[in-house]
Amino acid sequence: MRRNYEGLPAKNFTISSLTLKGLCVMRRLVVGITGASGVVYGTRMVEALLASGHEVHLVVSEPAVVVATHELGWDFQAGVVETCRREIAGGDTGTLRVYENHEIWAPPASGSFPVGGMVVIPCSMSTLSGIAHGSSNNLIERAADVMLKEKRLLVLVPRETPLNVIHLRNMLSLAEMGVSIVPAMPGFYHQPRTVDDMVSFVVGKVMDILALENRLFKRYEGGA
Repeated sequence: MRRNYEGLPAKNFTISSLTLKGLCVMRRLVVGITGASGVVYGTRMVEALLASGHEVHLVVSEPAVVVATHELGWDFQAGVVETCRREIAGGDTGTLRVYENHEIWAPPASGSFPVGGMVVIPCSMSTLSGIAHGSSNNLIERAADVMLKEKRLLVLVPRETPLNVIHLRNMLSLAEMGVSIVPAMPGFYHQPRTVDDMVSFVVGKVMDILALENRLFKRYEGGA
């Protein structure tokens, strides 16, 4: 269900400094959830973005459905779209659009569909490889390819261990293209007490890269 994250845009733009059209673009983000373990990172990311007033275009892969069923206990009998709307946004469809990964014709597949950026969280090694090599075999890969060609912000949150040379080379290739690689590696200086605390830390770091103010984890203030 939806949580109150108190996330706010990092900057208070005025009409004189940013057009209404531009403000709309900044508030529209694409999120891809793949079949890597840790689907909760993706669902929490969407919850945080919705709570901070963003329009989210969520793409869910087929393996992600399998993982969500196993890890979160979700029942997809109502279909992927309706289940995600119910579990993430409590049925509220106002600012959440959900697509299945085969819907290559969906708006995020086009560079003419303006968005502020895209996050793939968690990002499987298969999806990371597809993005690194420009495969565009599905909606997540195509939407990420659009981010690259349009010079828009792209953040990938890989969740795999250990990593082989192929994984590392693909990450390096993407980093050299300007992609932000944010492994799902929670810190411990904020003294997490629960799994929820560790998930929030990773999501908060992604929000930081998106330049979105958030209070998802306790900031480091130095120590003896």
